[in-house]
Amino acid sequence: MVFLNIPLLVRARGPDEFWRKRRIFKLAAHYRSRTRNVYSFAIRSVHRALAYATTGRKLKKLDMAQLWTTRVEAGCQQYGVALDTFKEGLARSDIQLNKKMLSDLAIWEPRSFEALVNISRERAAVEGLPDIKRRSAFNQVYGLSNLKLD
Repeated sequence: MVFLNIPLLVRARGPDEFWRKRRIFKLAAHYRSRTRNVYSFAIRSVHRALAYATTGRKLKKLDMAQLWTTRVEAGCQQYGVALDTFKEGLARSDIQLNKKMLSDLAIWEPRSFEALVNISRERAAVEGLPDIKRRSAFNQVYGLSNLKLD
């Protein structure tokens, strides 16, 4: 196809425009009303949704990190050790576990977590770190086997 002047070339957009619009309409397929069918509304809504999705992914990471910290802190509090002291004791004992692994241990394997707390407490006591408390009997985790239901 030969274009004799520039305006005719600009008007004939061809298949590229079709596929570009199709991609936007596929992303907007579940929207309601004109945001689904009209390109100018659809592209605005899709761009806003993609921006929210990007923000949501970042917020999800922050939420999970906060949850892991809370779980590890609760596990440390249960055994009478401050979180900072626990982390410092692990670091000085060359135990390199991230927040997620420590959180999983605190939730699903309390005996392993208790062993880590004891290691951290020993190292903290040897090196004179602050905030070492005695373990209270009321702060222990009781399973059904430990409860006496008389």
